Amino acid sequence: MHCESCGSESARILRVNRTSGSGDDLLVIENVPVVSCSACGESYLTAATLHGLENLKSHAGDLARSRPVGVVSFDTA
Repeated sequence: MHCESCGSESARILRVNRTSGSGDDLLVIENVPVVSCSACGESYLTAATLHGLENLKSHAGDLARSRPVGVVSFDTA
């Protein structure tokens, strides 16, 4: 895959989880496609992915399911 940052063909799609909001308004979006380039180290979201994230956030009330989740702070490590 072509990297938009450095132009190499070393980019690939990784799937990550992203969060939006905080506290009672926290939303976890799973399996977000991120372009990651092993040549330059850059990771980025495509315009289509950003559009999809905005769409998911605006319809989260209809699409989201609730799950209990543990929370830990990096400061405690």
